[in-house]
Amino acid sequence: MEPFTPMSPVAEDRIPAGPAWIHQLKWDGYRLIAEVRGAVPKLYSKRMLPQNASYPELSAALADKPGDYILDGEAVILDPRTGKPSFQLMQQRGKLLGERQIEASARRHPVQFILFDLLREGGEDLRGRPYAERRERLLRLTQSWEAPFYVADEFEDGDALWDWVAANGWEGVVSKKTASAYKAGKEHHDWIKRKTVHHMDVEIVGIIWKEGRVSSLVMRKGDLYMGRVSSGLNDKAKAALRALPVGLSRADYWDSTPEGLRGAEVRWLVAPLAGRVSGREMTEAGLLRHPKLIDLEGIPL
Repeated sequence: MEPFTPMSPVAEDRIPAGPAWIHQLKWDGYRLIAEVRGAVPKLYSKRMLPQNASYPELSAALADKPGDYILDGEAVILDPRTGKPSFQLMQQRGKLLGERQIEASARRHPVQFILFDLLREGGEDLRGRPYAERRERLLRLTQSWEAPFYVADEFEDGDALWDWVAANGWEGVVSKKTASAYKAGKEHHDWIKRKTVHHMDVEIVGIIWKEGRVSSLVMRKGDLYMGRVSSGLNDKAKAALRALPVGLSRADYWDSTPEGLRGAEVRWLVAPLAGRVSGREMTEAGLLRHPKLIDLEGIPL
């Protein structure tokens, strides 16, 4: 398979209406491309990196579905407590390297493959075909398939789906033109996503200084680095942060320096602060995109 850039929805603050559009849930996981030739499956990330070793349960399941096809979809892990996709569990899986660790994780939290497009079948490239036709062929191909494969449901009423998503804490809605061809990247207006705002409780473990001033804060959730946050900090908050006791080191929080902190001047807090942030989405690297402080323990915002 020649590497390609998967088609991605364009972010907008609207749900398009009319018979030219259908609507789907936006699944909170990792994009996954599956190529099957014969009984040999090959899994790829959005950036076309091999993923068979990361998802052995999906690789094994696809080996039982021989043929000649390319699937596009989302790899997700459902939180057993909520029934909703858990990006944090997917993130934890993605960081595992050892075969035994990955297999143990697969038994404990198996990955599901939510399918939403068929790009090739029987040697025929379908990317120039209308989405509605690709969808119909996907349904025919997978009509007898069972878990871990699920074809994404479609809804005609996008506003009603959005209301349900917002009320139930899902990630968002993706709307697609039924006549659209499959186009690389985001150079189109045929797939649109509207996302709910994430809210997350985090620990603030460090203060990043730049040119002698408080610049941003280091976020952690559990043992995971969640990125930096500066939006929401005013002068009064920065003055209060400067007075907090520091003196720990990065080794008190992580074994190695997170990539996003390399080269930064970080003063590590003796006692982490509880914080709450909002953000637009989680990146594939597991960071909160466009974070903003909503609340910070003992610090006026």
